[in-house]
Amino acid sequence: MTQAALFIVLSVCMHVVWNLMARQQPKARYVLWWVLIGHLVLLAPWGLYHLFQHTEFTSEFMAVAAISATANALYFLGLKKAYDHAPVALVYPLVRSSPLLIALWGLWLFDQHLSLAAWLGIGISVLGLALLADTGRGSANKAALPWAFLAMLCTSVYSLSDKAATAHIESFSGLLGFVSIGYFAAWLVLTFEMKFSSGRWVPAQRPPLWVIAVGGLCVGLAYVLVIAAMRSMPAAVVVAFTNAGIVLATLASIFLFKENAHWKMRLAASATIVSGLVVLRF
Repeated sequence: MTQAALFIVLSVCMHVVWNLMARQQPKARYVLWWVLIGHLVLLAPWGLYHLFQHTEFTSEFMAVAAISATANALYFLGLKKAYDHAPVALVYPLVRSSPLLIALWGLWLFDQHLSLAAWLGIGISVLGLALLADTGRGSANKAALPWAFLAMLCTSVYSLSDKAATAHIESFSGLLGFVSIGYFAAWLVLTFEMKFSSGRWVPAQRPPLWVIAVGGLCVGLAYVLVIAAMRSMPAAVVVAFTNAGIVLATLASIFLFKENAHWKMRLAASATIVSGLVVLRF
């Protein structure tokens, strides 16, 4: 197994742990806000120290960092607002359909060419994600769609800007600091949105500390592993492979948590995603 493949596997595992844990938390706890704090407290100081110690802050790097931080902030805002109107079953698969958009951006802006098999694999996997999202349509408000598409667009933007950042950052810990800048921007935006919508600076409830700690570790390290894999693989391909986490989470929800609504359609969608990833791999 190559180093990039190992990074993707580890990232997928952390992604599944984080998502299965978060879905068990009541909405009033606003777990996403707390988990960002967990990352900023547990990992950001170490990462930022190494980033500032070993990275040259050129104008090009500053531009990449600003684009990534802005896209991250808007991504988390879009995700939160979409969840206000629709269930995870609809929103998250739509947001994770970004590999196709990443590939198009990469071809148009950076002349990054993928093979025909790669395009086919990404296309099939995105079709599977669309089928999975359709299973959550019944209980959704159409107001969720613009926010979900905003989050998907921002995913494509920060994925390409983060890949560009790898040319300026040599160490894994430096990448962790780079991600922490974007997560801090996202936490600020979510805080002000909460104050504007509810009048509160802090959520009404707090998850258990272990949830904040585990979530903070997973949400940060999982994405740093993704960026590290982008050093040797196209961004669209890496992000597409990480969608294996959605398949594992779907299977866990059906067989472990007995969430049987639309289970046949969800299994078919998961099989389609896996088929696309198999084509992408071989």
